[in-house]
Amino acid sequence: MDVQPFRVEVADEVLEDLRARLARTRFPAPSPGAPWAYGTDLEYLQDLCEYWRDGYDWRAAEAQLNAFPQFLTTVDGQRLHLVHARSPEPDALPLVITHGWPGSVAEFTKIIGPLSDPRAYGADPADAFHVVCPSMPGYGFSGPTSEPGWDVRRIAQAFAELMAGLGYERYGAQGGDWGSMVATQLALMDAAHVCAIHLNMVIAGPPPDEDYQGLTEQELAGLSDMAEYLKDGSGYAQIQGTRPQTLGYGLEDSPAGLAAWIIEKFRAWTDCDGDVEKAVSRDELLTNLMLYWVTATAHSSARLYYESMKTGRFGLISDRVNVPTGCAIFPREIVRPPRRWAEQAYNVVHWTEMSAGGHFAALEQPDALVGDIRAFFRTVRRDLAGSGS
Repeated sequence: MDVQPFRVEVADEVLEDLRARLARTRFPAPSPGAPWAYGTDLEYLQDLCEYWRDGYDWRAAEAQLNAFPQFLTTVDGQRLHLVHARSPEPDALPLVITHGWPGSVAEFTKIIGPLSDPRAYGADPADAFHVVCPSMPGYGFSGPTSEPGWDVRRIAQAFAELMAGLGYERYGAQGGDWGSMVATQLALMDAAHVCAIHLNMVIAGPPPDEDYQGLTEQELAGLSDMAEYLKDGSGYAQIQGTRPQTLGYGLEDSPAGLAAWIIEKFRAWTDCDGDVEKAVSRDELLTNLMLYWVTATAHSSARLYYESMKTGRFGLISDRVNVPTGCAIFPREIVRPPRRWAEQAYNVVHWTEMSAGGHFAALEQPDALVGDIRAFFRTVRRDLAGSGS
């Protein structure tokens, strides 16, 4: 596999054009009723866009991203961008970590170091990983995609080829949102090489004989939140799953429109009590947005919904995952099934219910996520050592 070093270097003209577009934004009139009731709040968005134009320092964010070793390669005819942080520990376990929508590899800046070099963070070097964080095809510097068919299964196949091309014979997979689905597909189609998966969003339906009367209060609350999400918060998925190109014209032309589309989800899906910046900083929000804006990949990232719905690989799986599975359940995650539901679909050997955090766990609760990944794979490593794998 031909893998070339890469650095993020956005041209000054792109940043100047962004500022000019932000300055020319034509905002709609405010909606009646409470802020955020009809969608992204006008006052918040105006304030955010003003900061994006005049206060946000992209060059500092660029330097932070470039502190990690990044590469470009080609898999299945598609350009693929990845962070590849090899551990200094010789016995480190390879781990591919996948983001989702509306996220990016920028989500992982707080966890790459602790996972790849735990010794430097005062932790046990036996917990080290060789960390691989690809940008999904169609997202960021892995985009846009130029042909149909890039559903979640094909992405998993590309990542399996990537890990083999990097020389990793045995590896783990981790993810939330689409990353959870990619990790699941990896476990299904590359079980000979995937030793285990860790999910911070678990998608599972009820068993045929489910007695809802036996669910705990906490489990019922999770199902209630999921029902509310399906009723009132999932319209974006239907649009992206049916008309991603139509949506893309506005998102690629207007940075304010892109911000409104994505920031609403960060506010709705984080553990923030209605104030998104309690969970994710303003600069972190904008750095994530920039990876969509400077690469013009809002439309192609949305196509993942279209392609995966078209092939029936959006959400629930029909086959059971038999590799060891660890689950970290954050209390404001949009999907929180009961453990026994998850056990119908996965070989669940590790289950942690967190005290805080939501959908973007690597940004919101990085220490908790890192701790749970380490704890789960500690048992996996012992089993691998015992079997001689």
